[in-house]
Amino acid sequence: MDAADFKAVRDAVRRLVREDVVPREDEIEETDAIPEDIRRKAADMGLFGYTLPEEHGGLGASLHEDVQLAFEFGWTTPAFRSMFGTNNGIAGKVLVNAGTEDQQRHWLPRLAEGAVASFALTEAEAGSDPSGLTTRAVREGDGYVLNGSKRFITNAPLADLFVVFARTGEESYGTKGISVFLVEAGLPGVTVGPRDHKTGQAGAWTAEVFFDDVRVDGASLVGGEEGAGFGAAMKSLIRGRIHIAALCVGMAERILEESVAYAASSRQGGRPIGEFQLVQAMLAEIQTGVLAGRAMVLDAAEKYDSGEDRRLRPSATKLYCSEMVSRAADLAVQIHGGMGYMRGTVVERCYRDARLFRIYEGTSEIQKLIIGRALLKDAQKGVK
Repeated sequence: MDAADFKAVRDAVRRLVREDVVPREDEIEETDAIPEDIRRKAADMGLFGYTLPEEHGGLGASLHEDVQLAFEFGWTTPAFRSMFGTNNGIAGKVLVNAGTEDQQRHWLPRLAEGAVASFALTEAEAGSDPSGLTTRAVREGDGYVLNGSKRFITNAPLADLFVVFARTGEESYGTKGISVFLVEAGLPGVTVGPRDHKTGQAGAWTAEVFFDDVRVDGASLVGGEEGAGFGAAMKSLIRGRIHIAALCVGMAERILEESVAYAASSRQGGRPIGEFQLVQAMLAEIQTGVLAGRAMVLDAAEKYDSGEDRRLRPSATKLYCSEMVSRAADLAVQIHGGMGYMRGTVVERCYRDARLFRIYEGTSEIQKLIIGRALLKDAQKGVK
């Protein structure tokens, strides 16, 4: 989209977040759900498909535009973004990057209008490293029969479509022989477990999903090619890491604003606590992290869109920003003192919500491995 159109979208998102979602954060926390009227407004604005291609009903946002919207989404409870995040990210992008024309024509307009897609990769013994996944799809006639289970699947209780990764090759371990299928939620044999009870991110629903002799036709194989699932998953996850980093920056900006306001108004010994130098030092650390994180996100998104770097920068940015927002939340609780430990305080909720960012889309430890291996690979090329 052109600059003027994107600015209008970004401004509208900011108004929706700050005028509609922020005032109802306590309600979302208490009910563990996004109010239906907020969901409708998000759908009407095109947020369920803002990164999907325009020819399929989306807004066609680039990653550089995506992260600027994610800065705004990060200002409020992560559940708001999670409601449509899988459509625009890890699940929807599998269809965009690897789907056949027929698959794209059938599903992408539906997702853009508000149907929900879930990315069903993670299993009990296959998290950041999918090489251990055991869900299997066996060819029968013109279709496949799927058996297995998935864990921690975002939006599973709401999903219309599961993007399911399963083994079709002879291998029982490793990244080869993994394929990806489009499985409608209502098919016989598809069962969604109860919602998970998480530490934070209330309103963002995750659950186990079970596939018991689920029959799908051959047209459900993404791209019509067996064995391409691992590459499709990694391509989506790499892009998603930069998006998650942007959410972390948005949350850290909210944390900073809350902390500065509290430090300026809360008094101890007859003076605002913000006048104490150690409080100022904590505020300075949060601010520095925000500025550094924002710069990293914008640079990584630009290099991703250009194709210059789709390997090292996404991992480095996700690693830094997810660690940074956790540190910012911890400092904010310290600045707030006893109030920071009380439910109903924004920074207390952020403290719980932020912790997950260091785990999903690849843990901090996995990001370090990716970065280290990329550096060594580049060095070895130079030696040769």
